[in-house]
Amino acid sequence: MPIAAGSHLGAFEILSLLGAGGMGEVYKARDTRLERIVAIKVLPAHLADNPELRERFEREAKTIAGLNHPHICTLYDVGRQDGIDFLVMEYLEGETLAMRLLKGPLPLEQVLRYAIEISDALDKAHRKGVTHRDIKPGNVMLIKSGTKLLDFGLAKLKQAAVPAAMPVSQMPTLSQNPTIAGTLLGTVQYMAPEQVEGKVDEIDGRTDIFAFGAVVHEMATGRKAFEGKSSASVLGAIMVSEPPPISSLQPMTPPALDRVVKKCLRKDQEERWQSARDVTDELKWIAEGGSQAVPRGGTAPVVASRKSPLSNARVAWSVAAVLLVSGLALGALTILRRAPAESQAVRFSVGPPERGSFSPNPMFLTVSPDGSKLAFIAADSSGESQLWIRPLDSEAAQPLPGTDNPIQPFWSADSRFLAFYAEGKLKKIAVSGGPAQTLAESSANTAGAWSREGVVLFGSAGAAGTVGIMIRRVSAAGGAATPVTTLDASRKEDGHYWPHFLPDGNHFLF
Repeated sequence: MPIAAGSHLGAFEILSLLGAGGMGEVYKARDTRLERIVAIKVLPAHLADNPELRERFEREAKTIAGLNHPHICTLYDVGRQDGIDFLVMEYLEGETLAMRLLKGPLPLEQVLRYAIEISDALDKAHRKGVTHRDIKPGNVMLIKSGTKLLDFGLAKLKQAAVPAAMPVSQMPTLSQNPTIAGTLLGTVQYMAPEQVEGKVDEIDGRTDIFAFGAVVHEMATGRKAFEGKSSASVLGAIMVSEPPPISSLQPMTPPALDRVVKKCLRKDQEERWQSARDVTDELKWIAEGGSQAVPRGGTAPVVASRKSPLSNARVAWSVAAVLLVSGLALGALTILRRAPAESQAVRFSVGPPERGSFSPNPMFLTVSPDGSKLAFIAADSSGESQLWIRPLDSEAAQPLPGTDNPIQPFWSADSRFLAFYAEGKLKKIAVSGGPAQTLAESSANTAGAWSREGVVLFGSAGAAGTVGIMIRRVSAAGGAATPVTTLDASRKEDGHYWPHFLPDGNHFLF
């Protein structure tokens, strides 16, 4: 029976019931000595006589007391009165991550911020020899300052021992977030394979990392990583299935985040991240790199920014022109992304060749996917325009012979080639130099995209007798060009422009 408002546990006056779960009831209370609001967790009376549960309750107190971290709920005091064991913790105003996820997935910036905070808290716990064993959205509180990791009631100290497992055949029908007793301590959807199999001796920090991966997957997609109609089917999915990549549900997800979560969710502990510190470092690297972050050593697909939707080519040209005039070239953003965290700002200007001028085409500037080079169109003193290449770590730019009068240059995914239009043709040329090669006939001169699989998308006029621009594809090695879009007359479409490959390299926006 809940404790009535106005009752006292030691110096703490009960104000209201906040919630209840299998391991206790949580109340809002007032500390009459220090005049502050606190949260009190008590072991329910009908469980107080169970030695094992009391031991787990006491272990929670010792565990939290030994952890001091800005993203772990602070323990103020412990007590016992009239047969009631209780913990006094900081009172947190906000909502749980589980409540927030009822509204749908989180924005990428929040996913990364919360994930970094939670993984850093886990690193602190693991270094103290503590495995949480019940990482889930319901145990993460969202407050103004970020996140707080709650409920170490299931934490396993290295010396702890646990009873035998419940057979999977006896698992209950799936409720919202069922918690199974015995060795299967935790919440079903977030259990690691070693928990499912009851391998007590193998439960360690990597078990939390698995659950953490499932939580990050859910934050980013709004869907649980492992689903089923019963607890048994969920546990079966954990043992044999792989959740869909985050990018398949949220196409703008950085490939590097997909990689981090996938490695968290490896079935074999030895194949997962081996420490929460490694996970934290990777997530910080992704956050510093922004939405274009790719796995270290990989190449970056070109992705349209969610923050800058392009309604038409004219808007894009205007944006590019503003960026040029203000000196905030995309290369500066790339340098800032790659710079150490302590760097505050990077600014530089891009000038035309000596006694030369920039092309009047506003979309003359493009940054290589690896962030190391700029390519732009400029005319020398004779007035002839060419492609110019400038490394970002150099102030000198060099012309690229064989690129006379180019239009709309764009990079290959590996940053080794540039494609451009000239003389009614789509051409490519190696950045290191050499002759230009014709890929296809095209007089449209619209922006293009080049995938890491060697597929080039470009704009081209339709067949004879038709009006409008459609998008075609051609191999980066050359060959026949084939249409991949068709104008919809019912919607009065007169052109398809600005293709941008999504991270999977197979789908594209336009």
